Amino acid sequence: MTVLSRYFHTVRHLRPIQLAGRARLLLPRPRARVGTAPPPRTLIGPWMMPVACGQTLVAPDVFRMLNVERRCALAQDWRRGDVTRLWLYQLHYFDDLNARDAPRRRAWHKDILDRWVAENPPGDGPGWEPYPVSRRIVNWVKWALGGNVLPANCRESLATQARWLMRRLEYHLLGNHLFANGKALIYVGSYFDGREAESWYRRGLEIIEGELREQVLPDGGHFERSPMYHASALEDLLDLINIRHAFGHPVPAHWIEAQQRMWRWAQIMCHPDGGISFFNDAAFGMAPQLAELERYADRLNLAAPRLDRRPLEILEASGYCAMSRGPAYVICDCAPLGPDYLLGHGHADTLSFEMSLGRQRLFVNSGTSRYGVDGERHRQRGTAAHNTLTVDEQNSSEVWSGFRVARRARVQILAASSSAGHIAIEGRHDGYARLPGRNLHTRCWVLDDRSLRVEDKVSGNFGIADAYFHLHPEVTARLETDHCLALSWPGAESTHMTFEGARRIDIRAGTWHPEFGVTLPNQCIVARLEGSSLVTRLEWGGAL
Repeated sequence: MTVLSRYFHTVRHLRPIQLAGRARLLLPRPRARVGTAPPPRTLIGPWMMPVACGQTLVAPDVFRMLNVERRCALAQDWRRGDVTRLWLYQLHYFDDLNARDAPRRRAWHKDILDRWVAENPPGDGPGWEPYPVSRRIVNWVKWALGGNVLPANCRESLATQARWLMRRLEYHLLGNHLFANGKALIYVGSYFDGREAESWYRRGLEIIEGELREQVLPDGGHFERSPMYHASALEDLLDLINIRHAFGHPVPAHWIEAQQRMWRWAQIMCHPDGGISFFNDAAFGMAPQLAELERYADRLNLAAPRLDRRPLEILEASGYCAMSRGPAYVICDCAPLGPDYLLGHGHADTLSFEMSLGRQRLFVNSGTSRYGVDGERHRQRGTAAHNTLTVDEQNSSEVWSGFRVARRARVQILAASSSAGHIAIEGRHDGYARLPGRNLHTRCWVLDDRSLRVEDKVSGNFGIADAYFHLHPEVTARLETDHCLALSWPGAESTHMTFEGARRIDIRAGTWHPEFGVTLPNQCIVARLEGSSLVTRLEWGGAL
């Protein structure tokens, strides 16, 4: 694929407002407007403790984020060039202000707040990019509402940051970035009083109203189809409800209804161990766990609805399906990568799946350990890093750079049924139709009390087709015969996996990435098709 073609198939899906926003970035940056901050507003209602993240400030000038620990002792450390962009962004978020046991670090926090204002002049450096500004505004306001006194220099800076953000809204990206901008303007517009603050609040509310309608799908899923970003979006909505209560604003009924829908989606897309599944960009530690969000909702008198999982759950608008029977829980990906104009967090994982037996994860997509544009980021987004099938070693969607997708798979759910004997889901995608054989991949999952059958078919001519099955690190595979494997893990009897239509079966060394900055060794089973179809069968005993 030529570079020109790749750009064409990427850019043609962008919205005009994104193109206009990108053109604006080429213009001289607006100067930050520095001036007196409006007076703080008096709380009217109760402010509830939000979700507390993990500690990131581990010493007065030492931060640990993304499993990487570094000092920030000098002014230039706020803009270091030898760290990843995401780590540097997180340095400027100030998450630790509202982290677990934060009151014990109040003296550290006051020092680091003063340092940030002194060492990050308005408009200068990565800390003044719109997304870090948005995250920092929210954290500073939360800290102040939590009973802390925001120093006068920080209040002046907070107002400057709001003025700056108003002129740098991320319409070139949209999605979760624009939502974060709107949330920040509501927070800072609520915290301060007066006409200027009211203008921030109104602009933020306008953004949130528009984005809620678009970003929360009818089935409750976040439109980027990432369980991790869905959890973050649910936290955002709860935060917005919290601050409206605190300043006496009525909460719109459709906000309450939206968060109710989001709960069901989140519950279905979590494994029995309580953690999220890994579809598209997803990892633990970047968003609150479902249990933490449930406790937050309880504090807001918004008790999360309890989900009685049905044997077959179809999230029709977002494209995911889940099957549960006996000890087995299977989540199937018949979803688009995301909205066509915003696929930065999409992976080429179409028709992949994850599976648990009891609370043991068995088949896992490989996860996300980094952002950026390097080869490892590209590999983690690729089809072979997921429990699905490649044709001629190609990705099902053309992921490239760190956050780009050119031609992308179109997928549909062909059938889904549940009966007394079994549950079945069938899907098909055309991601390989761009290849000379114009191939289509069809996959059917059939689950009963003691087995899961995965049937793959590839139409058209092709050279090789490989089906990948990535095992959780606690699960090991052992070849018993040419077409039969035994899977085992602590405390369980062996589970058998057989293949019909495979030319050969390989057990390869692989890696799983449950958190940013974390790589764990695991095994990956690769079944190469003999012809155009493969039937994989997993069978377990009754002791699970």
